[in-house]
Amino acid sequence: MEVTIVGAGLVGCLLACYLSRRGHEVTLYERRPDPRTAGAERGRSINLAISERGIDALRRLGLAEEVLAEALPMPGRMMHATDGALTFQPYSADGSHAINSISRAALNRKLLDAAEAHPNVTARFGHRLAGIGNGTLEFETDGGPVTEKGQQVVIGADGAYSAVRARLQALQGTDFSQEYLDYGYKELTIPPKLGEFAFDPGALHIWPRGRSMMIALPNPDRSFTCTLFWPHEALAGLDTPERVRAHFTQEYPDAAEVMPHLASDYARNPVGHLVTMRCDPWHGEVGGMLIGLVGDAAHAIVPFYGQGANCGFQDCVELDRCLEETGDDFAGALELFQRRKADTDVIARLALDNFVEMRDKVGSRVFLAQKRIEHALERMLPGRYVSRYELVSFTTTPYAEVERRIARQRRWAGTSAAALLIAGAVTWKKWR
Repeated sequence: MEVTIVGAGLVGCLLACYLSRRGHEVTLYERRPDPRTAGAERGRSINLAISERGIDALRRLGLAEEVLAEALPMPGRMMHATDGALTFQPYSADGSHAINSISRAALNRKLLDAAEAHPNVTARFGHRLAGIGNGTLEFETDGGPVTEKGQQVVIGADGAYSAVRARLQALQGTDFSQEYLDYGYKELTIPPKLGEFAFDPGALHIWPRGRSMMIALPNPDRSFTCTLFWPHEALAGLDTPERVRAHFTQEYPDAAEVMPHLASDYARNPVGHLVTMRCDPWHGEVGGMLIGLVGDAAHAIVPFYGQGANCGFQDCVELDRCLEETGDDFAGALELFQRRKADTDVIARLALDNFVEMRDKVGSRVFLAQKRIEHALERMLPGRYVSRYELVSFTTTPYAEVERRIARQRRWAGTSAAALLIAGAVTWKKWR
């Protein structure tokens, strides 16, 4: 089959590799210039935390080892209090598991190289999709409008504001919703300190401050990429260099000390938006072409569980599995792929819930005590009791099944606790 993928970001490139491996002819269209020569968009990277779902998708193509060679493992998160106190919380009970910090731009370049290494993949940059219909694709380019003959299958991997999805939304029977947080994000940088990391590189750093927070992920050049997640009015309120420095000195004093370009970076870098988008179905027919959606184009989520790219990569694995099950019948495969929506609905909700946890709870003594109890149960009952975070980040268990398992564990734990209390009461009465 001839397949067009609109969007040469992370998911689009990985999907091109999977489809090419199956023998399909793939053309990638990307609105941006080639990022390998033009560089990344300033302040738009949001470093990624690649975990098992994403690694599994890369491993199936023989790319995991190469990608992880440029990543930094983070086996836990480090909470920074305003008084400078640090609290480390491991992600797994035995400390053996880690999520991996990697630059979005670096990963995109690597996946583009991997896609174009396939002889049946062609990439065209500077093509912004403007319309789909009558068997053609309309693009805007620097040289003017371009019309391309539509291929048999068109897959939108063009992100949360997908132009392909916009065309599907016009079809009768398509449901769509978007939910914005009243928060924005802004990226900053902590450069190396005397040639070394300013903070421990083996952790995802979090400055939880109630209604807002800052996080920082390490980079191989010994810098950290920081991301502020603040209410929009708070981001807009720091409108002078003096206000920026004063606020950071008060709220993030240890970080402010190692951010020499804080005020200028804050002024220059744009504010991004945080949105959850849902669409149903993810496929349809337009102008004689079969249209499908993957990744953020189908199910954009907020980044607070670190699962955006991991979920999108798992989409590629699942679509590849659907093609295998249907003998490469794309119509049947896209219909079957719709079963994944139950999982993406779950991770969308978990990502929103985790925002509250990260900004409000991670510094709480009660929360930390609960985590210690959870890890103790995992050590006492290996394989029987597994935390939600462990299942989401360090397995490929479908997200919906994770929720079902957590519900079963809670019922079992509640029943066991009740039985212990009754047994204790009986024993006390007997020996009274």
